[in-house]
Amino acid sequence: QVQMVESGGGLVQAGGSLRLSCAASGRTFSSYAMGWFRQAPGKDREFVATISGSGFNTYYADSVKGRFTISRDNAKNTVYLQMNSLKPEDTAVYYCAASRLVVTTPVQYNYWGQGTQVTVSS
Repeated sequence: QVQMVESGGGLVQAGGSLRLSCAASGRTFSSYAMGWFRQAPGKDREFVATISGSGFNTYYADSVKGRFTISRDNAKNTVYLQMNSLKPEDTAVYYCAASRLVVTTPVQYNYWGQGTQVTVSS
């Protein structure tokens, strides 16, 4: 089982940057693909980015491509989401999640963090 805790959310002006972190427990962290998802009020949870266990493969939603970067440090059991050029429409609760597969659909992720709020003001 993997337990995760996100941090790094907050309030930022449009055009600004934030770096989210997700610290995971367990000795098998590198065997999991890690994903970031977000959910805005009244909307479904949506895929943001995912990274393979080795860190070699990454995938992004079109809406964040070129602005967000996912990375991981397996020695620290941590995955990151660097968010640049933030827009008001990026406002949401951001969740990290773990899956045995490199996939983009929430239902295929087995373990979830509690989420961290990101608010981008215009």
